[in-house]
Amino acid sequence: MLPVIETIVLRQMASGDRLSLQVYKFIGAQPGKKVYIQSNLHGAEISGNAVIHQLIESLLTIDAPNLTGEIWLVPVCNPMGTNERSHHFSPGRYCLYEAKDWNRIFWDYEKEANDLVAFTKSQLHIDPKVIRQNYLTIIKQRFAKILEKINSPSAVPYTELFSYKLQNLSLDADYLIDLHSSTNHALDYVYYFRNREDSAKYFLLDFGILLDKYDGDAFDEAFIKPWLALEACFKESGREIKFDVEAWTLELGSGMQTNPDSVAKGVRGVKNYLAQKGVLQIPDLSDDIKTPKMAFASSSNRKKYYAIAGGMIQSRIELGSTVKAGQKLYQILSFNKEGKLPNVIDVYAQQDGLVYDVATNQAVNEGEFVLGVIS
Repeated sequence: MLPVIETIVLRQMASGDRLSLQVYKFIGAQPGKKVYIQSNLHGAEISGNAVIHQLIESLLTIDAPNLTGEIWLVPVCNPMGTNERSHHFSPGRYCLYEAKDWNRIFWDYEKEANDLVAFTKSQLHIDPKVIRQNYLTIIKQRFAKILEKINSPSAVPYTELFSYKLQNLSLDADYLIDLHSSTNHALDYVYYFRNREDSAKYFLLDFGILLDKYDGDAFDEAFIKPWLALEACFKESGREIKFDVEAWTLELGSGMQTNPDSVAKGVRGVKNYLAQKGVLQIPDLSDDIKTPKMAFASSSNRKKYYAIAGGMIQSRIELGSTVKAGQKLYQILSFNKEGKLPNVIDVYAQQDGLVYDVATNQAVNEGEFVLGVIS
């Protein structure tokens, strides 16, 4: 099956060159769910591009009847971030011109849904599929107003234009998958939202982190928060509804790397997820894949360790290690300009947990990230 390929202009640069997105749309023989998958929103997090490439190659071999619905794939979704360089390093986490995190800029309808209670009361006895369409229509109508600002003579900052272009592609999706990596070195895991644990298992990763505490207007959050809010509003009104709308962020390995094992896990997990959701038919899917096991933790139980002094990190515990409270995590070899000998500082764990993320740079200024533990 061949995709429909669409190129979308993002930005004209001072040189006259233009940056663009390219969307690969695989359309099945029968209507169904829309799946939106993107990668490389942060510039250094490139492994998802390899995942999307392998997914494209796999979908090329599938006949249209084996795909129900449609799958949209957007690799290298942030060329501004991807192309950013500092010597040999590729940071690309922030829009430097506006000092904003590329993944904290997205429009969240929940923040302006003042009529949610009234909407819920008007839909109390309606079929959930109809409610889904009615609510999506309202979201689209409100989102369309952003275009008025973009096309006005005063225009908008680039991050607003960029966020509009991505969300315009994904707003009506049923399932959204955002492929990331750690900025540093990390394990492979999935971020998920309330009441979505069963589906999280389909990604076949060792553990998942429940986003019970939000950092900001991230891509996955902005997509699903209106639906979570609507579910909560229905529950308060005495009706339990869970919409078949899901958002995921897969964290696949380390920044500036395409680790083959992380890429393979990403491809395997996404394909299994699509199969379990009835989007793809994969006849040779094994039974052990269909019934995976997964450990879960909450984002509020993450503990980040920052350097208590400047220096060089040594004797650091390995990524993926299980630690006990009071166990040594690392040492800081700290130098000084006070006529004293260098000092070695031991740092110990404050809680039991799993070391899931460690800094790439082992030279730290005081207050910089060293490692993360989750319990």
